Amino acid sequence: MQSVSEERVRTRVDEHIAVVTLSRAEKHNALDVAMFDGIIAAAAGVAAQREVRAVVLHGEGPSFCSGLDVSAVMAAQGGLDGLLERLQGEVPNWFQRAAFEWIRIPVPVIAAVHGNCLGGGLQIALAADIRIAAPDARLSVMEVKWGLIPDMAITRTLPRLLAADVAKELTYTGRVLSGSEAHALGLVTHVSDRPLESACELAAEIAANSPHAVRAAKRLYDEAWTAPAEESLALEAGIQRGLIGSPNQLAAVTAGIEKRPGEFEDPS
Repeated sequence: MQSVSEERVRTRVDEHIAVVTLSRAEKHNALDVAMFDGIIAAAAGVAAQREVRAVVLHGEGPSFCSGLDVSAVMAAQGGLDGLLERLQGEVPNWFQRAAFEWIRIPVPVIAAVHGNCLGGGLQIALAADIRIAAPDARLSVMEVKWGLIPDMAITRTLPRLLAADVAKELTYTGRVLSGSEAHALGLVTHVSDRPLESACELAAEIAANSPHAVRAAKRLYDEAWTAPAEESLALEAGIQRGLIGSPNQLAAVTAGIEKRPGEFEDPS
């Protein structure tokens, strides 16, 4: 029998692609305790599957994720004290892990965004490597409406996408953007009338490449994006030395010469 958290988030793996579905459609996939637990568990499960080469994260029903279900979280065991306890202790904390675990996953994560993508829902989407949004999706850094700051790893995501003044304006106002407006600002990567289909197509394109090279590229950018030149250049060289002459690198060369799809081994 499935637990509530397992019912909240489903994972299916096919052709090296993990499709992770937030499944609380009647509540626009709002984040209650079980949803947080389900998201964290799903990320850990995907990370442990070496055959997975790309992840698509999306919401079932009318929305990607409408953000924190404040009443449900406040009514959970422990009340306000329990809520404050979840903000303490390990770093990242329980709230932050629902977003930060997608950054930790060693393969690319693509978020397919439609409907509401608000507050905590947006912060989860921001933790993906790539975001594909419907033009009429609704995105907002909405925490100011609750008298709060965004605190689900947004300091590790938003500064890489937006200039500080734009990020501050969106945070200070809680303004709702359409998917098209978010794309124009650089908050999302692509706009599509069928974001889930487009995300799956992109995931398949990524999964056709050497999984070692793709994992290495994600590590390179995540670690070197804001690092000093000496560190980032050393990381480039070190990763490249590990790839050159490896079985999957040679398989990529052979596939390119023979003009055929590559046949790659999954990381051990």
